[in-house]
Amino acid sequence: MSKKLTRSSDSISLEEAEDRDVQRSLWRSIFIIVTCTAAMVINVSNISSVSISLPNIERDLDIKEEQLQWLISAYSLSSGCFLLFFGRLADIHGRKKAFMIGTVSQVAFSLGCGFAQSGTTLVILRAFQGIGAAATIPSSLGILAYAFPPSKMRSVAFATFAAGAPVGGAFGMLIGGVLVQITSSHWRSTFYLVAVVSALTGICGMISFDADVTSTEAVDWIGASVITVGLVMIVFVLGQGEVASEGWKTPYIVALLTVGIIMVSLFLLWERYLEQGIKDPYRAVSAWRPPPLMSLSLWTRAKGRMAVILAISFLNSCTFTSWSFWVQLYYQNYLLLTPMQTMLRFIPMFVVGCLCNFLVAMFVGKLSLVVFAVGGTLLTAFAPILLALIDPTATYWAFCFPSTILVVVGADLVYTAGMIFIAKIALPHEQSVAGALFQTMAQLGAAVGLAVSTLVFNIVVKDESADLGVTLNSAGTNAPLSAQLKGYRSAQWTCAAFALMAALLAALCLHGVGIVGHKKTLKHVDSDQTIAERFESKDG
Repeated sequence: MSKKLTRSSDSISLEEAEDRDVQRSLWRSIFIIVTCTAAMVINVSNISSVSISLPNIERDLDIKEEQLQWLISAYSLSSGCFLLFFGRLADIHGRKKAFMIGTVSQVAFSLGCGFAQSGTTLVILRAFQGIGAAATIPSSLGILAYAFPPSKMRSVAFATFAAGAPVGGAFGMLIGGVLVQITSSHWRSTFYLVAVVSALTGICGMISFDADVTSTEAVDWIGASVITVGLVMIVFVLGQGEVASEGWKTPYIVALLTVGIIMVSLFLLWERYLEQGIKDPYRAVSAWRPPPLMSLSLWTRAKGRMAVILAISFLNSCTFTSWSFWVQLYYQNYLLLTPMQTMLRFIPMFVVGCLCNFLVAMFVGKLSLVVFAVGGTLLTAFAPILLALIDPTATYWAFCFPSTILVVVGADLVYTAGMIFIAKIALPHEQSVAGALFQTMAQLGAAVGLAVSTLVFNIVVKDESADLGVTLNSAGTNAPLSAQLKGYRSAQWTCAAFALMAALLAALCLHGVGIVGHKKTLKHVDSDQTIAERFESKDG
């Protein structure tokens, strides 16, 4: 659109929706999809490219191995904790504006990471880098939902966007492995590349995105502050509990966990209070009583299936991210492969991720949600099971290759179907915040999965080493190979457990949802508002 629309209510007029479709060319629509997908690729590659660089970063900056996970968790923590806040800001003040702010942040802090001279500095910059992703991802979801009304094209758009997650994971590993191996600046080159790609993505968004639709609604600053602080405390404890001086009994660990849980509880009570206020015609909306940051009723949509999808997103992300983390450490620290050799083993992930995108877009309007959810989570679970049973002397094609294929197909199925389901039941004014909630659960799953699997790995390696008469040093670098192997296997079993729980949840709770994709373009009268209301009136 060429003009800026100001939304005075929660809906967009029919004339505006029709005008939006008529004025955009096919090429511009393609650029919108590609730009939003690129934002997802950058987001996930920011994790995977660092994962494959961890051994080099460890040696260069002298970081203890048990602290390495914070280079991953800091990014997931900050992006996960700020997603809801930026999703709400995008819905109110404009999704294009939020996207551009997030892109500029990604460029600036990616460059900062490239110049970091200490592990502490790098972790802090990684946290700020994650805040940029917290702005770009929910705004991208809102942009896609607004640009493409309920139609087959929307299914294609969301399928392509969702494919950015596994493709981004593979892309980060591929490019990270090459740059670490062949460039003089090694691991720093990955951050420089992210900065360049982020800048190009921002330029494309500036050119292709529709003008913002804004609102005059107040922002729930109290809720945003409370939930952000609470989530930061909880995820920090999950990552630090095992390496603290007295483990989980360390006083500050107990205190932070307690306060974090209280803060999240207060946030839920506060949001319930604000949501009830909106329903009360005699209670005026003000800066102290704004619309809620996240309506709790959103979790109960489609007869509670919304909560189920969010839980599945959390559990499946626990598996996918942790699988990626441990398999690259297995390649480089146990098999002693170079970053380039490690990278080559992830090429199938990139290729299959791209192909899977087309298959999902083709069948999402023909198969029910439960097929994608159960099938995807089971495939994701089988990937770490293969690595948990791995024979280190076997060829790559026996265990690692099928595991790589299964994990990317499973993640793509779950992610795509989940995103289309969210877009279908969310109302127009909450598309970004609904997508942000889905992303928040995925990002928190990544942090929790790493924390739990790291805890299991450390305990198993320590116990196995003790059984062999070896006392581990502070960095754990003197662990026997047999102890390391059992640790890697145990970590992968932990990854599998998360996905199996997700599969069970999907099978029990999503059997009546039906098809969530669209086979054809719907009429303009079938807007997001009417589609969501119609879907809500059915049995999920």
